[in-house]
Amino acid sequence: MLSAGRDGTIRLWSATGTGERAVLGGHDGEVLAASFSPNGKLVVSAGDDGTVRLWRADGLGEPLRLGTQSVAVFAVSFSPDGTRVVSADDDGMVRLWRADGTGEPLILRGHAGWVLAASFSPDGTRVASVGRDSTVRLWNADGVGDPLIFGRHLGGVSSVSFSPDGTRVVSTGWDGMVRLWRTDGSGEPLILRGHEGSVLTASFSPDGTRVVGASGDGSLRVWRVFTSEHALIEEARASLPRQLTDAQRAKYHLPPRSV
Repeated sequence: MLSAGRDGTIRLWSATGTGERAVLGGHDGEVLAASFSPNGKLVVSAGDDGTVRLWRADGLGEPLRLGTQSVAVFAVSFSPDGTRVVSADDDGMVRLWRADGTGEPLILRGHAGWVLAASFSPDGTRVASVGRDSTVRLWNADGVGDPLIFGRHLGGVSSVSFSPDGTRVVSTGWDGMVRLWRTDGSGEPLILRGHEGSVLTASFSPDGTRVVGASGDGSLRVWRVFTSEHALIEEARASLPRQLTDAQRAKYHLPPRSV
């Protein structure tokens, strides 16, 4: 596990609770985000000093600095194959960096104000981003074309992440709502309510059937979600205390009961 702190350090902890494994220090100011690479061997971090740094997870050596900017970097994460890093910056830009430190970043422009979060799709071909401008945007990771812009939250949007199959994104906002959007842009979002304060972050379970949200009201909430209408029907069928009659099955376009 890792944590990022106001003291400018990233700390790696043993999941068994037996203490720190390593302390990565070097940021000049608060570290705002940090995450592991897919293979767990590297850590990427970003902070209000405007830098994105790449560290060995064993704490050895000096970090590779991917970039230095005059703006704070609010979020950072790896692509699924570990070759790229996406950062969300307070100048309204989303930047995609090569993890080997070569070249200049690819810049995705469009947000009006701080970009507060960004993440890759499971196949690495798209990037979702959210910001203070209340929008959720879906970009091609190669920078080609215009982003798909979903509807707005009522206020800033604090986090965004993809479902495991890449067909949906979940976003959280200062309006206290968790919204699920189809990545093809169709339909209206599914709104998950219950928090009484700003929702800070949310993510899907590994099987995509649940969403957990964390709020400034001090609570964690878990919602059951369904991948299709068929899955919802099957869940409803399983929860019924009795079998449907043949007439009811016909009414709801369900197959006849097996004999």
